[in-house]
Amino acid sequence: MMPPDAFKSAIRLVLHWQGGDHTELTFEKQRTGRHRYVTADDTVELIRQLARIQPDSMIASILNRLERRTAHGQSWNAKRVCSTRQHHAIAAYVDGERQARGELTVHEAARMLQVSEGSVIYLIKTKRLRATQACVKAPWILLKQDVDTYLAAPPIKRPREPDPDQATPDFQ
Repeated sequence: MMPPDAFKSAIRLVLHWQGGDHTELTFEKQRTGRHRYVTADDTVELIRQLARIQPDSMIASILNRLERRTAHGQSWNAKRVCSTRQHHAIAAYVDGERQARGELTVHEAARMLQVSEGSVIYLIKTKRLRATQACVKAPWILLKQDVDTYLAAPPIKRPREPDPDQATPDFQ
């Protein structure tokens, strides 16, 4: 049985079947001022996080790779991201703002470290470099101070002797 004030926010439907059984269904009502075409809250929060580091076209690309849809079930483009940002009062990406906060992309960190981008990803995965990601397919963001600390640390010595557990091919 539902509490009495629950009837204000829900519709209760009781089906009387011919055989004498009864089935009760409850549906949530739309809140006043809301409609069914609402962008999911987690998508809006993701746009909020990505707007700090990416322009609208890149945010649209990330949302499409994650298979997120607009409130009307459409794929994302820069115009739809911009409209959602404006509706939720999310500031647009500004060139240079990320750098002013001391944040680097993988590409920028690779240039600083003079290694490939794949090597930077490896350092992130092995937790030698700290990095954050807004979601799975979003770009990694590193702090410049973390990259500077990594550069200042002594290099890791790797063993020169072969691993005894590794098989050596015998070519003849």
